Amino acid sequence: MSAGRVLEQTLGDILSVIKPSWEDQIARNRIIEELRTIVQSMDIFRGATVEPFGSFVSGLFTRWGDLDISIELPNGSYISSAARDRKKLMLGFLQSRLIGRFQKLQFISSARVPIVKFESRSISCDVSVDNLSGQMKSKLLLWIKGIDARFGDMVLLVKEWAKAQEINNSKSGSFNSYSLTLLVIFHFQTCVPAILPPLKDIYPGDIASDLKVKGVRADVVRKIIETCAANIAKWKSNRYRPFSDISRKAKKIWEFAPTQESGKR
Repeated sequence: MSAGRVLEQTLGDILSVIKPSWEDQIARNRIIEELRTIVQSMDIFRGATVEPFGSFVSGLFTRWGDLDISIELPNGSYISSAARDRKKLMLGFLQSRLIGRFQKLQFISSARVPIVKFESRSISCDVSVDNLSGQMKSKLLLWIKGIDARFGDMVLLVKEWAKAQEINNSKSGSFNSYSLTLLVIFHFQTCVPAILPPLKDIYPGDIASDLKVKGVRADVVRKIIETCAANIAKWKSNRYRPFSDISRKAKKIWEFAPTQESGKR
């Protein structure tokens, strides 16, 4: 068996272990439903919705991956995110309501994005308020994952490798999962021919900044989604076009590249 075949089989075995099962997805959905029931029973969150985001939404989570959840406020229909102090107040009330329901409950009010952490069914969960930016990043990664299936597998493998090397914790000065995912995107962008397009070709603006512009949230989100969908469809169309310029150039480079054995092709 060739070395390439052995490597491929080994990576496949690793993926079969770390990829989530149907039961792993069900467990996370049940946690979301439990939290949704609690939030809907609280007056301070009247009219709010409970929305998952992060790797669970992008489809880039492992069997033991965390679950990120955002409580979206009804007045978030207009892009004017709740003030930080108000978010902390709300999360403080939420923490008091979660006592006795979940394990390892903790309120981290000093974080850049205040969160309530807890554990359920051996799954670590982070809950924030009005984290629309996080939701849009998750959707963008989901759309990118749809461009090429190899991207999702590579992200899972890199995350697992980083965990084994103990360089997957931003608190200790190493990488968080989002940073590792961006590194994989860069690698796929620099392949010849490129597997993924530059992010500016998917969305030419700054999603985080655009979400802060005053206006109806639904309209801004819809514009972002439509822009990304159109640009990704355009990229796919050009990518799979027979005998495209980039394919011809790549083929030419390969044909005339010297081999290590002979020094010439």
